[in-house]
Amino acid sequence: MADYPPDITALEGARLTEVARDWALAHGLTVRPPPAVVDASADPQSILATAVPVTLFPSPFPKVCFEQGVAVQRAYNELYAAISQDEAFLAQIVQEIGDSDDFITELWKVHLRVKEEGYVQQHKSLGLFRSDYMVHQDAPGSSPEIKQVEFNTIASSFGGLSSQTSQLHKYLSSAEYPLLSQSIPSTHLSLPANNSATGLAAGLRAAFNAYGASSTGHDKCVLFLVQDGERNVFDQRHLEYALHTSQTPAIPVFRLAFSAIQEHTRVAAAGRELLYIPPQLPGHTFEVAAVYLRAGYGPGDYDGDASSWEARYLVERSAAIKCPSVLTQIAGTKKVQQVLATPGEHSPLTQYLSTDADALAVARTFTNIFPLDTSAAGLRARALATDSEECQRYVLKPQREGGGNNVYRGSIPGFLARVPEAHWPSYILMELITPPAVRNTILRHGALEHGGVICELGIYGACLWDSRENDEAKEGKGKGNGILYNEQAGYLLRTKGDQSEEGGVAAGFGCMDSCALV
Repeated sequence: MADYPPDITALEGARLTEVARDWALAHGLTVRPPPAVVDASADPQSILATAVPVTLFPSPFPKVCFEQGVAVQRAYNELYAAISQDEAFLAQIVQEIGDSDDFITELWKVHLRVKEEGYVQQHKSLGLFRSDYMVHQDAPGSSPEIKQVEFNTIASSFGGLSSQTSQLHKYLSSAEYPLLSQSIPSTHLSLPANNSATGLAAGLRAAFNAYGASSTGHDKCVLFLVQDGERNVFDQRHLEYALHTSQTPAIPVFRLAFSAIQEHTRVAAAGRELLYIPPQLPGHTFEVAAVYLRAGYGPGDYDGDASSWEARYLVERSAAIKCPSVLTQIAGTKKVQQVLATPGEHSPLTQYLSTDADALAVARTFTNIFPLDTSAAGLRARALATDSEECQRYVLKPQREGGGNNVYRGSIPGFLARVPEAHWPSYILMELITPPAVRNTILRHGALEHGGVICELGIYGACLWDSRENDEAKEGKGKGNGILYNEQAGYLLRTKGDQSEEGGVAAGFGCMDSCALV
């Protein structure tokens, strides 16, 4: 597909802009407008929405790489379910990160507080995961393969918008691309199905049902914990709507700001059931079966406020199924990714996964990642990171979710010079992945951007496990990890200009995309 995407005329660009914009607005492929587009004072009631940045064409993506990511996701789900249950391993991770990362330290304190009083009868946890990859090609003409960028265990976003993006491109492929001067027949593109919204909702439904009957006599519900002033609200709403209608009778779903947890929820004394009283229904109490965190993933949600950590503690100590628990959130730190990817004779993968084949499939997706501690590997990484030439092949990553936190190439030495060496162990050094050249056109805030792009594939997974069943399996047949539900749940393709380092859509760096398999 050397001639794909096709060159388009100015009039064709204007036509595709109009059609894509209106389709996006009509189908909820939208975000609240950023301050750069509409000042917050001009929209105090949050009544405005704008089309999310999106490519005009689905980007070409190697079919073998896409299938590799899909095939390995269930193994990744199992891996992180097992890691989340290995408290000793996670304690070692927290110790290695040390006091240089206050946020991880505070998360661990929440776990220890709940552990001290007992984790009650709730042994189930839910993970709505996303494993992010880029296509790596050693040299032009060599076989492409995917290499993992990161694994997300909390607030894995864009599942709702991703399925809508796939639908947009399918619509354009049937209604608009055949009419271009460089026509693309409607049957020419291989566009994979994408069930990300319904797939992630199915995981939440599994948790809702696995919770069992209400212990308090109140109706059960699922509670989304969200950020104040959330711009990416429509992405979350698509999951909410898919969950609400996923079974009969419908599942009650509510949104609650992370900052309002203590105001509108409480934990019952006897069984520690999490009870939610909607502000619009002060006479009606719901028993929360599952809590889905789309907030609480970074320091900004706590803002040095002790009450915010008390709110997280309240949720963690409750009997609701958490998505994620504190331990699962810590399992998603970059330090865990680095430890898993470090080559050695005693790979932890075989300890956690059911089969050697799964361990090998996961290991194939790793790139070179190094600690920045005082171990032999860490000292070697420090030398690379502080060398003005060697650093050009690397990215420095903190233990953070969300875009905009990484330090790239030549900026690394200067950044580290401003960070006390005692804090260096809280970072990892990752070798940059070299993707093949791709070009596309991005529609952003009504304007078209033509040129080279870099694509990042995210594969979603939904996994529910019971640590009690895992303990029983260890006493009997061995590995089992207590898995109750384990499915791949659709995909995400994010694209950015090839001159941009970051790719976060909500952070303003990238755009939504979908795959045209080649």
